[in-house]
Amino acid sequence: MKFLKEIKFTFVTLTLVFITQKSYSQEAKVSVSQDPKFEQLLNEKRKINSSITINDRYKIQIFNGDTENSKKTLLDFKRENKNIDATIVFSTPLYKVWVGNFKTRIEAEKNLNDLKKKYPNAFLIKPNK
Repeated sequence: MKFLKEIKFTFVTLTLVFITQKSYSQEAKVSVSQDPKFEQLLNEKRKINSSITINDRYKIQIFNGDTENSKKTLLDFKRENKNIDATIVFSTPLYKVWVGNFKTRIEAEKNLNDLKKKYPNAFLIKPNK
C-alpha cells in the first residue's frame, strides 16, 4: 500500500514537471516606444504651467463667456499686448480670460485703468481668494 502511494506521488510529480516544462508563461520582456513629440509637448505644458502662477499675484479678468469668444479675446489681447501674460481659465460653465501677473495691487489697478478703455467689463481679481 505504501509502495502504491509512492508510485502515485512519483507519477503526479513527474507529470507536473513535464507539464510545467511544456507550458509557456508570460515573458518579462517589455518594450516601450514613445513618440519624441510627446516629450516636447510635455515640456511645453510644464512651461505653460510654470507661467500661470495663481498664488499671491493679482490678475485682471477681461472676458467671461463661451469658448470661441474667449479664444478670440485672448488672441486679440496678445496681439496688442505682447509683454503681458494672458491665459484662458475654465470655470464651469464659463471660460475666463485672465491677464497679467501683478505683484502689487497698485500695479494691477494701474493696468486695469488702461485695460478698461478697451475692455469696459474688466475687473481685478486675486485668484487664490
